[in-house]
Amino acid sequence: MGIVAFKQTEPAQAVWGIASSIDIYGCDPALIRDGDYIKGFVRELCDLIEMKRFGETQVVHFGEDEKVAGFSMVQLIETSLISAHFANLTNTTYLDVFSCKPYDPEVVKNFAQGYFKGETSILNVNHRI
Repeated sequence: MGIVAFKQTEPAQAVWGIASSIDIYGCDPALIRDGDYIKGFVRELCDLIEMKRFGETQVVHFGEDEKVAGFSMVQLIETSLISAHFANLTNTTYLDVFSCKPYDPEVVKNFAQGYFKGETSILNVNHRI
């Protein structure tokens, strides 16, 4: 497994919401370059962590600068949002999940790393009060 780092600003029982940022390195290039696969990831992730999607998943490929070129994804959920950027140059996934409904960030990290076949990952968690 990859490196896991936790940053907690307040005890879990006092939080209004959880924001987790997950950087997944060494992802399968074909998977992070497939918009339909990314949409499937969002559906499965929302089911896994029991988040209700609001509207359609937005997946757009852009970036004239090779450093940032790749798909970006946004999915509104009833309790906030899920977003990600998939960097083609480095085969890295930068995933963010923010919700006032509790979820387990470790479950999200493990699922996302497996889904995109990442080699390692870093998880940062910020409890919003």
